Amino acid sequence: MTGERDLRTLLRSMRPELQSGRYVFTSVAGGEVPAGVTPVATVSEQEGLTLVVPEAQADAAGLEHHFTAGRITLRVHSALDAVGLTAAVSLALTDAGISCNVVAGYHHDHLFVPYERAAEAVRVLEALAAESR
Repeated sequence: MTGERDLRTLLRSMRPELQSGRYVFTSVAGGEVPAGVTPVATVSEQEGLTLVVPEAQADAAGLEHHFTAGRITLRVHSALDAVGLTAAVSLALTDAGISCNVVAGYHHDHLFVPYERAAEAVRVLEALAAESR
């Protein structure tokens, strides 16, 4: 399955789902994930390996972090070459004053938003989906 490419279909079908838990971004030198840490996403950068992990795991491993996020999964299977979904979602959240870090997985997009505004972000995205019907 290659995923959906039509923007209108993507928007009306995105079904944003707030995952439980608090997530943080951190970075480790040397590219090794510490014991007891199971990242939901990683990005290899020149400065180190960025990890997106549950906050409790980061704290237990003594990893420094500064941004605590809620994780929203868009339940539509978007094609990796689809055009406009990230822009539309980002614009809707921007209009609501909510920052967003998007991580694209093979099957779904995952949005990391300020933890205290995560439920509000879901409502914004649900309204965007309803407007697209």
